[in-house]
Amino acid sequence: MDITNWHSEMDYEQWVALPVSGPRPSARYKHASAVVGEKVYIVGGSRNGRYLSDVQVFDLRSLAWSNVRLETELNADEAEDSGSREVLPPTSDHSMIKWGNKLFLLGGHSKKFSDSMIVWFIDLETSHCGVVKTSGKAPVARGGHSVSLAGSRLILFGGEDRSRKLLNDVHVLDLETMTWDVIEAMQTSPAPRYDHTAAVHAERYLLVFGGCSHSIFFYDLHVLDLQTNEWSQPQIQGDLVSARAGHAGIAIDGNWYIVGGGDNNNGCPETIVLHMSKLVWSVLTSVEERTPLASEGLSVCSASIDGEKYMVAFGGYNGKYNNEVFVMRLKPKDISRPKIFQSPAAAAAAASVTAAYALAKSEKLDFPQNFNLNFGSSLAEEDVKIKIDALKEEKRVLELSLAETTTENSRQREKIDDVNSTHAELSKELHSVQGQLVAERSRCFKLEAQIAELHKILESLQTIENEVQILRRQKSTLEQEMEHAAAIKKQGSGGVWGWIGGSQ
Repeated sequence: MDITNWHSEMDYEQWVALPVSGPRPSARYKHASAVVGEKVYIVGGSRNGRYLSDVQVFDLRSLAWSNVRLETELNADEAEDSGSREVLPPTSDHSMIKWGNKLFLLGGHSKKFSDSMIVWFIDLETSHCGVVKTSGKAPVARGGHSVSLAGSRLILFGGEDRSRKLLNDVHVLDLETMTWDVIEAMQTSPAPRYDHTAAVHAERYLLVFGGCSHSIFFYDLHVLDLQTNEWSQPQIQGDLVSARAGHAGIAIDGNWYIVGGGDNNNGCPETIVLHMSKLVWSVLTSVEERTPLASEGLSVCSASIDGEKYMVAFGGYNGKYNNEVFVMRLKPKDISRPKIFQSPAAAAAAASVTAAYALAKSEKLDFPQNFNLNFGSSLAEEDVKIKIDALKEEKRVLELSLAETTTENSRQREKIDDVNSTHAELSKELHSVQGQLVAERSRCFKLEAQIAELHKILESLQTIENEVQILRRQKSTLEQEMEHAAAIKKQGSGGVWGWIGGSQ
């Protein structure tokens, strides 16, 4: 591969490992990445249970890594008051978004605890770093959440707090005012989860895919309408997708690309794409299993080089930690007429309404008595009336079809409500059972501890009993010795008095 012109020699929609010149950063997973121009920024992550705080930059032109040395925005007094002089704490499972000339880092797991979510910034021009002052009700601190940019707002969903409680709440950070707000969503929310992905479509819809709880891996897709604040789980078409968590996603030109992930046993080797306007899944390409692209905790972002779009993937864990850089050249955008979010029944209803409206307008046309349509041959007035009657009949048929479609939509909506209700009840029951299992497990641990204590007491009682037996034997021996000594003493005393009596 010609390093100076590598991007133009690639095949479309195939992953290629880039040759890297110079040293590489340490392998890692659950880091955050973002593209600035033709450079990829990698921040933090985890390796062998150790959190990382370094900032690495990969140049897509020179194919070389460099390290950014951050400087704190705090002065010495403020640093002491804050309790730490550290620039950026080692963090894993966080999110990062580019906004203007800054990178914003939200949440993540760290050894530095905080009750609410902290937003850090990195100034791309000065390399200054610090904490963003926010107002409003900040969400609880968490990791494994998703953060998506919608206009000038960041949409945060789900995650896992430091007590390992799973979350499914939605929060919004206004980047213009740096104010937090809570979205009180309606309808059935997705099950609490972490290590999922999310994307925003048409500046209105938040899509959430996959992730996991402490025992279940998900493959479902949920949509939150950011205007009505309503959750829905639309019907999906296309290829079947497997359950996964720890995958990475990036939305490009109306397509949502999902890379990697797994279920703790197997990685997901296929790169899948969701056509967001059509809600259709398709498999874009597949790699061999146990490769870095079939890892959990990898990152993926998009870059533009010479007017073409590329995906860039880095890191991950699939039995070993990775630090390779992979790129995929995407085909130019296919300009097609977009479809709105709707079911097939709703689409048919919309078509019927359009046709019926057109026919209704045709009914109101006022034809004068001397009106003559010329289509190469003159039509008699009778023929015109016949055609109008035919159009009216067609309108009536369409109206009947519309009524049937509306009735079918109502039935389907009722079924969906029933399924959602059943799902909600099963989810509650599952959480209840999980809570009971946790309580029973805690009780078992206590009983095992008590049994261990009783064993120790029994062992000590056996030791005491042995010591008592020894003391009893010692006492018996001592009593025998005392009796023997008393007898000797008595005999000795009688002999002396007898001698005295005899001498007198």
